[in-house]
Amino acid sequence: MNLIISGTNRLGSNSLKVANYYKEELLRRSEPWEIFSLEDLPHDILFTDLYGKRSDTFARIQAKVSEARKFIFIIPEYNGSYPGVLKSFVDACSYPTSFHHKKAALVGVSNGKYGNIRGVDHFTGVCNYMRMHVLPLKIHIAHVQNELNSDGLFIDPITINFINEQIEEIVRY
Repeated sequence: MNLIISGTNRLGSNSLKVANYYKEELLRRSEPWEIFSLEDLPHDILFTDLYGKRSDTFARIQAKVSEARKFIFIIPEYNGSYPGVLKSFVDACSYPTSFHHKKAALVGVSNGKYGNIRGVDHFTGVCNYMRMHVLPLKIHIAHVQNELNSDGLFIDPITINFINEQIEEIVRY
């Protein structure tokens, strides 16, 4: 099993729409992927699941993370980087077994024109520290609100081509 992480707990986020798009495209290629949205984290994760503590809710999440071999992180831009809730999620996961020597693909999304280049770069450093193998092809989706139609499908053929190229590499990775 593999996991697509929608990297924000914001309800109705574009990150989750992008995660769903990736999942559908991967299913077309017979790749078994699940989505985990940070919307589904325990609301009190800062008190229940950090520093060696483990709630029953997070134990189920941890089991999925531990089982996964590959990850796709959909990373929205928050204040020039990635969301704090994504860091809290990573910090709550068991170290090193959750991510150690597993594979990751990174997708930056933003409403601005740079597609979260800095946030993806910052998160790459975290992945490297955790000894994850990060796919070199990183996608940066700028103006994501204009890239998706009302059904959550990408409409720009250039963006679709880049995403398909990354997905093909993820499958082979």
